[in-house]
Amino acid sequence: MNDLILFLGKFLTQGTAIASLAPSSRWLSRTTVRHIDWARAGAVVELGAGTGPITRVIASRARPDCRVVVIERDPDFARLLHERFGSRANFDVVQGDVRDLVAILTDRRLTAVDHVISGLPVPSFPRALQHSFFRDVRRILRREGTYHQITELPWIYWRFYRRFFDQVDFVFEPRNLPPAGVYFCRGARELP
Repeated sequence: MNDLILFLGKFLTQGTAIASLAPSSRWLSRTTVRHIDWARAGAVVELGAGTGPITRVIASRARPDCRVVVIERDPDFARLLHERFGSRANFDVVQGDVRDLVAILTDRRLTAVDHVISGLPVPSFPRALQHSFFRDVRRILRREGTYHQITELPWIYWRFYRRFFDQVDFVFEPRNLPPAGVYFCRGARELP
């Protein structure tokens, strides 16, 4: 309940900077990572982790040698994530901005990752930031890697993500409150 209160308070004060009015449910969290082959995943990045419901599922499934970098801009969320996951040897919780994604990973000697999981409100970003963000995702994501984007507006953004990826699939999760889903994207496109 404390996570819900913290999340709702952030949503009410920061609006679209926070992608949701509540943390992801356990069902949405599991759906978000279900296509990851954990036996092969060597590096995973989670963006906009909030209070960490998806991070918790990642922690339960990632092998000890799978590097996990969790990036959260909000200082209260970042502190909470660090308390919950910072002691794990393979986890690196960073208070940082997605604009610094490549630099954050470079500082950690990560040049490529297998999966990017995003809870960020990317469609609400200014257009220039959307493009620079997806250029960075393409730069860090292995060729066979995947981009997973949660959304509370099911199917609405399929065409939006199709502009940036060759393949976009969507899975609806009605048990989340509000109902939500996940875009699973492959083949990051080169942008001008």
